[in-house]
Amino acid sequence: MTSLSDLNSAPEVTWCAGQQLTELHTLSSSEPQDHAVAELAKLPAEETVAVVGSARWAAVMPQADHQIVGCTAIDVEGQNEDPAVLAWSLARDAEIVPVEPPAWTVQDMEQFQPLPTEVPYHEILWRDWEDLSVQPYVLEQVSRNMSLFEFRVMSYNILAQDLVEQGLDLYLHCHPDILNWNYRLPNILQEIQHWDPDVLCLQEVQENHYWEQLEPTFRMMGFACFYKRRTGRKTDGCAVCYKHSKFQLISASPIEYFRPGLDILNRDNVGLVLLLQPLLPEGLDLKMVSPLCVANTHVLYNPRRGDVKLAQMALLLAEIDKIAKTTEGSYYPVILCGDLNSVPDSPLYKFIRNGQLSYHGMPAWKVSGQEDFSQQLHPRKLLAPLWPSSLGITDNCQYVSLCPSKKLDRRKYSRDFLLQFHFCNVACERPPQLILLEGVTDAKPDRPARRPKHAAVVNDPDPQPFFPRSSGIIQHGLNLTSVYSHFLPQRRRPEVTTMPMGLGATVDYIFYSAEPVENGNRGGRRLYQDGALKLLGRLSLLSEDVLLMANGLPNPFCSSDHLCLLASFGLEISSLREDLSFLFCLILELSRAALPFLEREEWL
Repeated sequence: MTSLSDLNSAPEVTWCAGQQLTELHTLSSSEPQDHAVAELAKLPAEETVAVVGSARWAAVMPQADHQIVGCTAIDVEGQNEDPAVLAWSLARDAEIVPVEPPAWTVQDMEQFQPLPTEVPYHEILWRDWEDLSVQPYVLEQVSRNMSLFEFRVMSYNILAQDLVEQGLDLYLHCHPDILNWNYRLPNILQEIQHWDPDVLCLQEVQENHYWEQLEPTFRMMGFACFYKRRTGRKTDGCAVCYKHSKFQLISASPIEYFRPGLDILNRDNVGLVLLLQPLLPEGLDLKMVSPLCVANTHVLYNPRRGDVKLAQMALLLAEIDKIAKTTEGSYYPVILCGDLNSVPDSPLYKFIRNGQLSYHGMPAWKVSGQEDFSQQLHPRKLLAPLWPSSLGITDNCQYVSLCPSKKLDRRKYSRDFLLQFHFCNVACERPPQLILLEGVTDAKPDRPARRPKHAAVVNDPDPQPFFPRSSGIIQHGLNLTSVYSHFLPQRRRPEVTTMPMGLGATVDYIFYSAEPVENGNRGGRRLYQDGALKLLGRLSLLSEDVLLMANGLPNPFCSSDHLCLLASFGLEISSLREDLSFLFCLILELSRAALPFLEREEWL
């Protein structure tokens, strides 16, 4: 297996075009493969792949692990095709000397066969590491000698085996062998081990596979893991794992979205929210770096039930608000991962990123943007309030119990509720026990000519401390932005993270805390800049056409129907030098303030 140190040090890789992969003859269908071979025939005979030295964890093949003989060095700089396409060809007469990779022992597996070493997955579907630490604002902070706690986060929907067997019609393009769990598990573990994340957020993790195979293996890899299975009869769930050498657990909160009796929350999806304390080298106080809130979820798939998706997201954001809020009212840095089953720039995506959504009257199918049901005669529409007050969540996606009321000794009611009593029969009659005082309680209110009719006075639907809930607007204050731009400028095509039924789409995300730019709004899209949590790099995604050449997802090299997402972050560490400088300035100011008094005492 290729090690990260080898990947970082490998300056260049030479490949040759002209031979399709023999593994695809046995592991994939002949029709898609013939298409890939036809595409390869169009490629030039010789090209060169240059690897940028500054790109961190670039997916390259070091010569230490594989020796290729008889190839001509080829250059790709002037080539328009994606490097992933070039990776489909190897030398016709190449002599490959494989090196036995280290394999993690997995319990209860009859056969553990890692992906063939001669064709690593990252060379077939080439994904570049985008180094964002060279951005001007990052360089400016580096020039200030600012220390950063660096870590990597991966989000990955690994495709539960039970869901594969329940929906085989979705995977007719796959050879049955590559859908076998004993084939898929080693590939998934190798991929995770290769990219070596410090925080791992997984979706569609089958419960028995987690406890019997994944959790023991992750423990051997240095992870501490938390798992939450979906409610009801579902057999999969979400997991969050972190390197105990990098983080220390402060709290862990599982979330169940199912609420009995509520139609808007009648599905079995779940989430996890962890608060982690970064561990610094010895001699540094842990208080010098902020805790980190990590959330992971898998939102309902059904494209027609956008109302359920919004309610589930509101519950998750309320839990994040509870866990990540500081005593001063601000928030610790937040990283939100998951399969949200919503495309970029959909209303749900905009709600997370812009912090606000006006939903009243919106068709429910439009929330996620997955499919177009505009031709439907009577679509379900969202009405305000979106969820009942009994849920205990405000329209600001906060728990009502955690929102302090201005007057705790007095109950508030909404204006619409109080207007029901305006000139009603009860209000126009003097209570019999009321003491009669001339000029005070002897008069009755004059009824207007057109008195509104009230059949009956209903009970207040929201007897809790009053929070406006009828505006049709929901919002949150977490200031989240996406790691990915969702567009590949070099190929002028959108990024994709999954390919249901052969159609590429982005539904998986990593959001992180950022600082909104003052007066920064571009076409209704809020602009952000990095704050205490800085994005240092990310693993590039692929376009639909590249994945089609690999026979879609899953394929012999990517054993899930989703691509993994990977990002590198840096968390500011308060410098001891800065603290001493602040203390010195404080002492200096106090001395200057006391100087006049000292001079007067000396004169006396």
